[in-house]
Amino acid sequence: MKTLAYCVGMNLLLVTAEVAAEQGFSEDLAAAVKAGTVAVEFRYRYEWVDQDGIAKEANASTLRSRLAASSGDFHGFSVLGEADNVTVIGPEDYNSTENGKTQYPVVADPKGTVVGQAYLKYSGTDGHGIYGRQRVNISNQRFVGSVGWRQNEQSMDGFRGYWQALDNLSVDYTYTYRVNRVFGPDDGTFPADWRGDNSFLYIDWGPAEGQRIGLFGYYIDVDSQHSYPSSKTVNNSSQSFGAEYIGNIGALRMRASFARQSDAGDSELDYDADYYLLELGSDLGPLAVLAGCEVLAAGDGVGFATPLATLHKFQGWADKFLSTPTDGLEDFYGSVSGTLGPVKLNAVYHDFQAEDGGGSFGKELDLAATWPVNRNFSTQLKFAGFEGDREGYRDTYKVWVTLEAKI
Repeated sequence: MKTLAYCVGMNLLLVTAEVAAEQGFSEDLAAAVKAGTVAVEFRYRYEWVDQDGIAKEANASTLRSRLAASSGDFHGFSVLGEADNVTVIGPEDYNSTENGKTQYPVVADPKGTVVGQAYLKYSGTDGHGIYGRQRVNISNQRFVGSVGWRQNEQSMDGFRGYWQALDNLSVDYTYTYRVNRVFGPDDGTFPADWRGDNSFLYIDWGPAEGQRIGLFGYYIDVDSQHSYPSSKTVNNSSQSFGAEYIGNIGALRMRASFARQSDAGDSELDYDADYYLLELGSDLGPLAVLAGCEVLAAGDGVGFATPLATLHKFQGWADKFLSTPTDGLEDFYGSVSGTLGPVKLNAVYHDFQAEDGGGSFGKELDLAATWPVNRNFSTQLKFAGFEGDREGYRDTYKVWVTLEAKI
């Protein structure tokens, strides 16, 4: 598969070289350069964490600086490059997962500089293809996402192709041989990257207006890294197949999903587990309300896992369930959102139960206030409070203050 991805990239470059021989090359190239853009972004975040069982409170003050440049269209081709730098402002009083400060709770924002994206893209009438390092977000990011919440986002090296087969049917396929994780740029408690052959397929069908059905298959194959145990490498390998529905039924918004997962690749695990989701939402005057139940079941002592997801979006902002418990997880949740002047407000409540055998893991309240001051500047205040009901799931409280500017 690596050879296939390499050949695809080389063929794209050869096509570009052939186009270069055509008359008007210089003018077209100059136009593509002139149509290019350069963007600078800054995101400052202060994150405070108080977790029972850990001696000190974390105080993480970090700044992410991003420089991105992209070209205009050149006979369907374009390029993009993006670099991120994460700097610690003030004392490094938190466990970044690579600084060794285990007396503090984890805030997975290690300092350093990375190439976030660097790719060649071809856009045609019915689709496009991208080869290189890129962020990959599929559907609602429950299985594959870029983890945009963290300062060092997750990216992937490989090929992604999108084809609009019919007006109401599209096919999205990704092959990646390297996952650049949020724990980078250097190895620490967790590997900074995973290597292996991964394939993601998502078919989107719209049978009627306001109704979407997605069919998906995600194959994750993580290679062994001898300096890390299998629980942090090969045992994250899995294959998941399922379907989801997203649509409106009158004034009711609905999302429903089912998937089946089993071990794959060189995983030492042997299991089959299911995933279920039912979510209903509606507007009540100025408020939007939502209720849902998400189940990551357990099979043979292994919980359904989504290690490449944007996990912060799901199962509470305190991030207590980045790994699914061995007896599975049931998350019953409800939210209310609205606005107060220009400020967007959101409140979410979670009740976490074991899927196999019952019993409570704990409860969580999440609150957020977001103020998009203008198109170039926004700020957010956010809180998460988790109260645990069993060993290994300790009370945890987090506060974030975020300032984001785009130039």
